[in-house]
Amino acid sequence: MGQSASAAAIPSRREFNHSRRYKSKSTAVISPMISDVSDVQLLDGANDYISNLPDECLACIFQYLSTADRKKCSLVCQRWFRIEGQSRHRLSLNAQSDLLALIPSIFSRFDVVTKLALKCDRRSVSIGDDALILISLRCRNLTRLKLRACRELTDAGMSAFAKNCKGLKKLSCGSCTFGAKGMNAVLDNCSNLEELSVKRLRGITDGATAEPIGPGQASSSLKTICLKELYNGQCFRPLIIGAKNLRTLKLFRCSGDWDNLLQLVTDQVTSLVEIHLERIQVTDVGLAAISNCSDLEILHLVKTPECTNLGLAALSERCRLLRKLHIDGWKANRIGDEGLISIAKCCPNLQELVLIGVNPTKLSLEVLVSNCQNLERLALCGSDTVGDVELSCIAAKCTALKKLCVKSCPVTDHGMEALASGCPNLIKVKVKKCRGVTTEGADWLRARRELVVVNLDSGEPEQQDASDGGPQDNGIEFPPQIAAPSIPSASTSRSTSFKARFGLLSGRYLVACTLRRWSGGNSSSRNI
Repeated sequence: MGQSASAAAIPSRREFNHSRRYKSKSTAVISPMISDVSDVQLLDGANDYISNLPDECLACIFQYLSTADRKKCSLVCQRWFRIEGQSRHRLSLNAQSDLLALIPSIFSRFDVVTKLALKCDRRSVSIGDDALILISLRCRNLTRLKLRACRELTDAGMSAFAKNCKGLKKLSCGSCTFGAKGMNAVLDNCSNLEELSVKRLRGITDGATAEPIGPGQASSSLKTICLKELYNGQCFRPLIIGAKNLRTLKLFRCSGDWDNLLQLVTDQVTSLVEIHLERIQVTDVGLAAISNCSDLEILHLVKTPECTNLGLAALSERCRLLRKLHIDGWKANRIGDEGLISIAKCCPNLQELVLIGVNPTKLSLEVLVSNCQNLERLALCGSDTVGDVELSCIAAKCTALKKLCVKSCPVTDHGMEALASGCPNLIKVKVKKCRGVTTEGADWLRARRELVVVNLDSGEPEQQDASDGGPQDNGIEFPPQIAAPSIPSASTSRSTSFKARFGLLSGRYLVACTLRRWSGGNSSSRNI
């Protein structure tokens, strides 16, 4: 590749490639080459233009490659090995206990890492405090940290880490065993923390003896708080209430009564624009409290059976900027036409509506599609009342609709026929587990609307469940990118092309490939 110290004798391609590859594998950290020769001629007589590229330009090219391709690039020569390591900002490591001995060599090579993930198999022994402290000393510029199943970490380790990495902006921890002291240390020392995600944090005690968490120095900078599967999520009450600039609050499967906390939060935190509530104890009282958030744009209510039409109506009257609404009614029939009509009348900016286990009729759907002129994405799943009449109403009046998903509803081919002449902006229709829709009906719609992607899955109905993946579990893909023509697998094509380029040892092939990817990426982004 033009990186050898002398060009007097050029070995065969196979010998050169073989020696370079295995030499770089055997050394953890390789120093730069003594000299770079830019005038090396390849065997085919062409110049090796890659040797003339500055290190910064080569590092920029590497940023556009996948992780697998970056690894292959690091094996080409010592210079590429060095530049690839010095330009990598994101790193994910297997956080088993034997990682401790490798930390010095790893972070000598990857010395500018700012985003780090430490994940351990639940059946293995994870790293302990010593490893985390050593990492924090090597990566003082760390801005993001993800911890998964690091059960050997304690409050002491987290406290030391927080003091060494005060620039941390995002912390995500799951299935760890440190407690409130470690979490408070992070909040007290990392004053720039913007996102906090906590799942199954085992070290927090429960009951009256539980130590409160927060608010800390990070309360003024926190914008997102996500709590999942916590028996003692109420310990975060001081933090949530004290986060005056909080914009996103997500509560998933956390025990306790949350009505009171939502009242306290919304009285003091008025900047919330996104709220997710899933399988928590919340009633219409909590929804009425949320109505104080006049800037609310996104609301997810998933399997909260105590929420009814009354609470939804109270919320809609004051949260008039609502853009996205997801409701999984769990087939409790507590939310229906009355609540949806209130949403339709008060929230004209609605762009995305997902209804799972809710039974709307033509009465509410007609008001929705008439009043919400910007409605682009609609999903109706597990509804016993959505049939051909309702689908025809949507087709006739929902002119802005782009994506429609219907699952486990009593619609037939007649509903598909209605879509053929309605919804002029429609680009994708997904029909799943609707027994009345046949392959012939879907094919007929494809023939009439050639620009519309029609996906049909007529499998047997199953119980609706949005607890883990939200709408995606019900066949909803909001908001995915607009469907594009099928292309070959990126990983396969990249792997094949890289083997060919490295075999030729010609830098110009890599540059050309990268430029094509830039061009392809720009064109793809314009189509989104």
